Amino acid sequence: MPTPIKSLSFAAIYELCEQLGQPKYRADQLIQWLFVKQASSYDEMTNLPKAFREALAKDYPLIPAKLIDKQISNDGTRKYCFELADGARVESVGIPVFKEGSDGDLRSLTVCFSTQVGCPMACAFCATGTEGLTRDLSSGEMVDQVAFIQDDFNARVSHVVSMGQGEPFLNYDATIEALDLLNSKKGFGIGARHITVSTCGIIPGIERLAEDPHQYTLAVSLHSAEQVIRDMLMPRCSAQTLPQLKQALQFYQEKTGRRVSFEYLMINGVNDTDAALESLIEFSRGIMCHVNLIPLNDVDHSAFKPSSKDMITHWKNVLTRVGIETTIRNSRGSDIDGACGQLKNKLLS
Repeated sequence: MPTPIKSLSFAAIYELCEQLGQPKYRADQLIQWLFVKQASSYDEMTNLPKAFREALAKDYPLIPAKLIDKQISNDGTRKYCFELADGARVESVGIPVFKEGSDGDLRSLTVCFSTQVGCPMACAFCATGTEGLTRDLSSGEMVDQVAFIQDDFNARVSHVVSMGQGEPFLNYDATIEALDLLNSKKGFGIGARHITVSTCGIIPGIERLAEDPHQYTLAVSLHSAEQVIRDMLMPRCSAQTLPQLKQALQFYQEKTGRRVSFEYLMINGVNDTDAALESLIEFSRGIMCHVNLIPLNDVDHSAFKPSSKDMITHWKNVLTRVGIETTIRNSRGSDIDGACGQLKNKLLS
């Protein structure tokens, strides 16, 4: 049965080329055509031998991801839903930052891409958490999302974040393969400091990243430093306690010397209490960190609501006063189906 070429990992593409009697540089060329140049057929790959292309076309069809839907926010954010070769659907987001005073000129373009179809983490505030996990994405399927959005904006992607659907550290090898191509000069040339791996706090993944020579940024979706509240919001993380998570982050910093970002969704009456703030301050002690306070996006049928602007400002002021670098992240795409899983679930309903 034919296997879509883009469902293969980059390592598998190298193995395939070797099996077909091709030198290693042919695999480099093939990956360039597939994921950087976004070729839509093997016929475009004119620097590959014809017999090689014919063999690939026979057993490894090139099936580009299909755009199912795109929504554009008033702030310029674009949300995409793609259908992959097997019919699975994933979401990605392009977030532009415009130059001040310009007429649409971009200062930067960030892409949040998915690493899995669905997600096994079942976070209570997340639309994707309601659907469970379908399968992992290949490294190529991750890079494809970035390449498509780059072409759609007709602008170079400057930052990428594995903050779409899925838990990247449960698909570690493919995620790192994707990041390495995005970072490589043969790929997209995105600086390592502009590449962020966002995790719910999977400790083995944090420990593996600590040993990785690349200087990718680590972001942890914390959302509460109170164990009972975090277990309620992120039930699949409950086996990895907050003290264990803190120990892993300290190990990561001992190895890398790099700062960690904490993502903290502000949810009214749930994790924005005085006790929650004190717990976050205590958890952050001994960790070189930056806290991103994020107003919750409203999700259909969710009982959770965002904290007030005054509450979020109060948190920022207190955290800053005690020496914790803190940013209030503007909620982008709130007028479209911007929250993870919203667009895909709406299309499937």
